[in-house]
Amino acid sequence: MEPIRWKGDRLELLDQRLLPAKTVYVTCRTATEVAQAIRDMVVRGAPAIGCAAAFGVVLSKGNPESYEILAKSRPTAVNLFWALERMGKAKDLRAEAEAIYAEDLAANRAMGELGAQLIPDRARVMTHCNAGALATAGYGTALGVIRSSKHKNISVIANETRPYLQGARLTAWELVREGIPCTLITDSMAGHLMSKGEVDVIVVGADRIAANGDVANKIGTYPLAVLAKRHGIPFYVAAPLSTFDPKIPDGSRIPIEERPAAEVTGFRDQRWAPEGVAVRNPAFDITPAELITGIITERGIVRKPDRARLASLLARTGGTRARSAGSSRRRPESRPARRRRTHRPPR
Repeated sequence: MEPIRWKGDRLELLDQRLLPAKTVYVTCRTATEVAQAIRDMVVRGAPAIGCAAAFGVVLSKGNPESYEILAKSRPTAVNLFWALERMGKAKDLRAEAEAIYAEDLAANRAMGELGAQLIPDRARVMTHCNAGALATAGYGTALGVIRSSKHKNISVIANETRPYLQGARLTAWELVREGIPCTLITDSMAGHLMSKGEVDVIVVGADRIAANGDVANKIGTYPLAVLAKRHGIPFYVAAPLSTFDPKIPDGSRIPIEERPAAEVTGFRDQRWAPEGVAVRNPAFDITPAELITGIITERGIVRKPDRARLASLLARTGGTRARSAGSSRRRPESRPARRRRTHRPPR
């Protein structure tokens, strides 16, 4: 599965608005077009947004205005700003964007291997939204853990994820293609299944993780964590280090995007709500750290996450994900970071 395809002079993005009915790629030749694709959710998922933004900078040849245009595309996913910061310090834009892409794919596979250790044989795993290949460079965070656990004969319960239905349209599509048994439910059914003992573990992704371990993820994640706590079900978050934002002290400081009302009042050309009704559509909610059993990263699992444990992880790993090809740390009197070879994204 290739949600992102770099072609040298253009970026091709799998249009996730049309899945599962159609497989269509949107071609972007400018940073403005990439920003519009991010805003319109042609591409979505924090790691994928970061990768797309990096290639958007390449298309603009590093034009300073492109950084501002891309930064305004979506406010919550910190990977976007992390990628733009890396690109702003890069000496070789194309090499840096390709490194960001390659590192994300490698990080997802590493998370999958580590997270699979937490999934029991024949586990019934619940997940929310889409944290799979479509949300990343091509493997997945939460679904990466699930993919890596496939040999354990697991099954998955996918919440449909209202109002945009990422679970129904995207996660279910990925799991069916992967041959992993999947049952689709509406979001409001999750608590009932937990109360009946039909859920063994929950794994979700993240769009931003604050310094104290609070997690911003797709709307509906917080009530799942509360229900999991009530029923004694392990609740894990799978996210790369690029999703951590140590500058944000806690979840109350994470900006929450409000999406268009049309996503709530109907879907595509179908409207079911009356004209004139007021609408709220926050795209994300905040799950407090005390409700999280552990955070799975490419560098290890942080159990009972808190400020001290996350600070220790980031200190051991050199902060958020290490800089790579063509980047410079901009330290006085220092030499440029040594370049290393990484595999290139598919052409």
